[in-house]
Amino acid sequence: MAAAATLRSASAAAATRAALQGGLRRLGTVAEAEAEAEREGGARWELSAAREYYDYRKSIYGGVTHRALLVDAVGTLVVPAQPTAQVYKSIGEKYGVKYSEEEILARYRRAYEQPWGRSRLRYVDDGRLFWKHIVTSSTGCSDVHYFEELYQYYITEKAWKLCDPDAENIFKSLRKAGVKTAVVSNFDTRLRPLLHIMKCDHWFDAVAVSAEVCRLYGHFWNIIYSF
Repeated sequence: MAAAATLRSASAAAATRAALQGGLRRLGTVAEAEAEAEREGGARWELSAAREYYDYRKSIYGGVTHRALLVDAVGTLVVPAQPTAQVYKSIGEKYGVKYSEEEILARYRRAYEQPWGRSRLRYVDDGRLFWKHIVTSSTGCSDVHYFEELYQYYITEKAWKLCDPDAENIFKSLRKAGVKTAVVSNFDTRLRPLLHIMKCDHWFDAVAVSAEVCRLYGHFWNIIYSF
């Protein structure tokens, strides 16, 4: 009896080892089944994560998976070379501007955050109406010559700098890989000449400016979708 029991036990152990080595799942308890399901779920998650990382690397280093890259102008491609309040004050002093930079900044923010009616929609055409209101509200100066000097200053290379000094190489690499590039912005109509002055207009296949179609949405986005 004891010998037979030992043989059966040895046989069962051998069968178990064979099943495990052959990659077969033996029938067992509910807990074992749940544990195996959890392992399989973890493996699927790891595979999905690996695939995402592979796609990410592929998009950067080769076999680019995206058709186009759209970038904003201010804050993504270029940024002001000096703080706005500093520029308003330094240029405005000869026109009688007395506010400190801190006061100008606070007044600028209040003016800029105001809701705008249809008659003062931001960035329509050259944006002069909007910016004239901002400058006057920020500095307390309504001198037309002051406004004009400020307005023209922001279309010079001195007023801006690239966010990334290596941007040109990045966009050239993207275009070489077959990715179309475009600037999409709610800037006013000074944007195109500004990009030209900054010597970066040729980096892009297209430039879309909302002010050129006199609205922030609607037809503007139809232009983008057709790109």
